[in-house]
Amino acid sequence: MEKLIRFGVSVPKNLLKKFDKLIKARNYGNRSEAIRDLIRESFVEEEWTHAIDIAGGISMVYDHHHRQLVNKLIEAQHKFHNLIISSQHIHLDHNNCLEFIVVKGKAEEVKKLYNILKSTKGVKHVGLMKSTVGKEIV
Repeated sequence: MEKLIRFGVSVPKNLLKKFDKLIKARNYGNRSEAIRDLIRESFVEEEWTHAIDIAGGISMVYDHHHRQLVNKLIEAQHKFHNLIISSQHIHLDHNNCLEFIVVKGKAEEVKKLYNILKSTKGVKHVGLMKSTVGKEIV
């Protein structure tokens, strides 16, 4: 395990009160763990702004009865097959499906796939979960 360094942080009293409520609501054991996660999240966001490999997921909800929609979604995914590690299709009810696509590659390419899926007529919702391949994160 890497050596831990202690340092002080000055924040307004009200901000610290709000932060303490937040870390309690998120079940952190202490401020240090919460701050470490915030720092890591900043690094992940930074990775997504540079041309390095990232990982993440795209979630999508759609009505599979919508004319030609499934074919359009499959076609879009095949165009970006080099990014897609895995996908899972879940039947939510008679009409609605949830699909989760795990991706790894350049952030710009993942964003292109995300935007194509999101703008496809008949898709009800698309979400993007940004993550990291972990090489740059401590």
